Amino acid sequence: MQTRIKMQMKTKTPKAERERELLRGADDLLVDFDRGVTVFNELVKGCRRLFDLGRSVTVFGSARFAPTHPWYQLAQAIGAELARADCTVITGGGPGIMEAANRGAKEAGGLSVGCNIRLPHEQHPNPYLDRVLTFDYFFVRKVMLLKYSSGFVFMPGGFGTLDELFETLTLMQTGKVQAFPCVLAGSAFWQPMLDLVMTQLYEAGTVAPGEVELKLLDDPAEIVAHLLASQEVTPAGPWAEQEPS
Repeated sequence: MQTRIKMQMKTKTPKAERERELLRGADDLLVDFDRGVTVFNELVKGCRRLFDLGRSVTVFGSARFAPTHPWYQLAQAIGAELARADCTVITGGGPGIMEAANRGAKEAGGLSVGCNIRLPHEQHPNPYLDRVLTFDYFFVRKVMLLKYSSGFVFMPGGFGTLDELFETLTLMQTGKVQAFPCVLAGSAFWQPMLDLVMTQLYEAGTVAPGEVELKLLDDPAEIVAHLLASQEVTPAGPWAEQEPS
């Protein structure tokens, strides 16, 4: 009874801080059960809003690039090319690369979807979305970004983009998801990192050649052609690299 009274008197947690409270450590069981219900409800909401998207591709990348940046412009061109190929474009719903891909899709007449995240310093959805969901929990949002896509484009980004890249590769390596095609767009950004990281992983034996495939491409038409062609057969083969022209 005392526990229930304590729960009722507790100040309601702001939505932007729900994930931090969930992850802060051991807590009262009833409190954590209540949080579990909140997580479940958010997952169900995402499934109900996204189940009918059809063939979709998720584009990841930094929120920090302005419209004048070449990588913003590349993401916009990729979004447009995907839309013309009748693919729904899904992003994290924010500014920068996310906005660019959504903008390209919407201006080309395609379906543009954003899975936004509620942060302590609010991230507002970009204005190029036909359908937008706002999540409190990063991990639920990442499930939605993967679950409804049959291909992934990773543009230059920071820790968030790297987290999404490595988690996607981990799920593929361990067989938790089908090995859908992954394209790294912006080879000037990705090539030096891959040369270092993949070489180190191979030499240490922590990753074996052939477990994952990454394709470096900079041309929007080639990117979309690779994504669509790779959906017809299960991707196979070693990590693939392409020297920038």
